[in-house]
Amino acid sequence: MDSLTPTPTHTPEFQAPLEVTDGQHSALIDDTLALLNNGVPTQADQYGLTEIGRWTEVLRASEKTGLAKIIQELTSLREQLTSDSIDSHTLAETLATLGAETSKVADDASSGYGPPLAQLGKLLIKLGSSLSR
Repeated sequence: MDSLTPTPTHTPEFQAPLEVTDGQHSALIDDTLALLNNGVPTQADQYGLTEIGRWTEVLRASEKTGLAKIIQELTSLREQLTSDSIDSHTLAETLATLGAETSKVADDASSGYGPPLAQLGKLLIKLGSSLSR
């Protein structure tokens, strides 16, 4: 291949939706609550970025409505945390929006997920508030 030959494109194969059990949902919520209960991270570590990635994939695979804004904010959060300079005001707004959207989802959640999701929403809003000071 010479330098003038276009790079071949790869068409991804069909992927079946991600199957997530109730136990995995509960573990993901518990892991995230444990991470955030330690306070505002001083830097983006691999554990936090892994949690953001896990949530993004689970929410994308979900068939529930009303998750697009959360996915968008998670993507924004990942970008902010991996950038060279973190703007605490923007990060605070993102966390507060994530909290508000999570609280909305908690109101409609079934299978006992409402209370832990409501707790997660409140915690995200609290972290956002602490950053904006």
